[in-house]
Amino acid sequence: MLYNAFNGQLNTDGTVMDYIKFGSGPRNLIMIPGLGDGLKTVKGMALPMAFMYREFAKDFTVWTFSRKQPLETDATTRTMAADIARTMESLGIDSACILGVSQGGMIAQWLAIDNPEKVEKLAFVVTMARQNETVQSVVQSWIEMAEKDDFKSMTIDNFEKSYTDSYLKNYRPFYPLIVPFMKPKDKQRFLIQARSCLSHNAADSLLNIKCPVIVIGGAQDKIAGAQASYQISEKIKDSKLIIYQQYGHALYEEAKDFNKIVKEFFV
Repeated sequence: MLYNAFNGQLNTDGTVMDYIKFGSGPRNLIMIPGLGDGLKTVKGMALPMAFMYREFAKDFTVWTFSRKQPLETDATTRTMAADIARTMESLGIDSACILGVSQGGMIAQWLAIDNPEKVEKLAFVVTMARQNETVQSVVQSWIEMAEKDDFKSMTIDNFEKSYTDSYLKNYRPFYPLIVPFMKPKDKQRFLIQARSCLSHNAADSLLNIKCPVIVIGGAQDKIAGAQASYQISEKIKDSKLIIYQQYGHALYEEAKDFNKIVKEFFV
């Protein structure tokens, strides 16, 4: 199959975790997705993900793990990190470079803090060390919309806050086609993940991260907040900071050099 793309599922202690794998490189790279995982897992996404991140396929064996199902009602970003650590052990992954996007970056923080031996290098992308007014306002509004089953409004608000206006001009006409696919099968799973963002606070523990770190943020970020990346970088000694002035929360899709920058850092 193209790029050795593989869709997998891990069954452990009554829970199920969807994952994908692609690439043929000698080193492992784990991508931890953001809150969108609460709407749709990575199930069946191996080929499109492999194509999107094909730049990594030669040097790395790339893994992407969804959150397990079902999640505990009191699950936190720290317990989700523990789930990934156990999954790595189950799949025989001793250590890996970790790319954490948005909520995935919050989870990656705890993975590196609690299991430093499993993390070679870290890329924190459009994420935060602790909650701030911006993320509190945005995620709380999404929670309220989800509780009312208004996933149409929530999805559109997500798009509008994530992407630049120039990008959205091409996609707004397709909202009626896209939005119906964003309603989750399990609303509670999304709500659990969303609430875990609001309680996340690893700021005081970031000093314990000793592996090489790159922090990538967007000056126009309307979800995590423009200052969140600066705050993470200030906490981690010798971390590398890159701020895209023209992009926001979806910079990892909009910035054409994003994959190249991350790959060069990991290699």
